Amino acid sequence: MTELAPGSQTVVDERTELFEDGDQDRFSHYVPKDKLMAAMVNGTPVVALCGKVWVPTKNPDKFPVCPECKDIWESLNPGK
Repeated sequence: MTELAPGSQTVVDERTELFEDGDQDRFSHYVPKDKLMAAMVNGTPVVALCGKVWVPTKNPDKFPVCPECKDIWESLNPGK
């Protein structure tokens, strides 16, 4: 066991527990464009309209749109 210096702490990064496996590999999700670019460059997670949290690594143009994201987007933009 390693002893810590006085006043230091051990930090546990629990962010990975927020990531969900599943349909992010099958669908492209709606996220703010600026957040998507930053996430792809920095490897940080994003939150889609449907609530999915993941780190984007693939080209979203190669996948169909998430039906839940699409429904939410259309409800936010009823005139379009």
